Amino acid sequence: MKPTLYVFAGLPGTGKTTISRRIAQALNAAYLRIDTIEQSLRDFCQISVYGEGYGTAYRIAKDNLSLGLSVVADSCNPIALTRDEWESAARQSTSGYMHIEIICSDLVEHRRRVEARKSSIAGLQSPTWAEIESWEYDGWDRPRLRLDTAGKSEDEAVAELLKVIQNEN
Repeated sequence: MKPTLYVFAGLPGTGKTTISRRIAQALNAAYLRIDTIEQSLRDFCQISVYGEGYGTAYRIAKDNLSLGLSVVADSCNPIALTRDEWESAARQSTSGYMHIEIICSDLVEHRRRVEARKSSIAGLQSPTWAEIESWEYDGWDRPRLRLDTAGKSEDEAVAELLKVIQNEN
């Protein structure tokens, strides 16, 4: 089977990381989390991070895809430029790709998740609800699978997504 780059996108607090980790496990795929890469750059290089985390992740994704491994990329992926770069990494390694947007259409539930969550990455400052409300997030100009996590358990959301992924392959 051809390796595939599963590119997750969505605002913080929608369930993106929880679901993408479970999908990576189910598919036995490499897992790249932008938050981990960016916090590592802050911690070890003492720099302010802008596009460096994404740039590093594209290269790591391409390396793994070239080895025949599928890759799950977990990031907000908020703008057309980042979406283009993920696609380029897949094409350069002659791999398939799938954009997966995770949303939570219930704003009360989404806000509750944001305000209740704790970061799993030491030192990472999670965004506030006010920051998320003003987050730059471009509309979509390309096909993507859209999963709404509102009112769904983690298991339900993962099962729904896995079913679609398996039908696509």
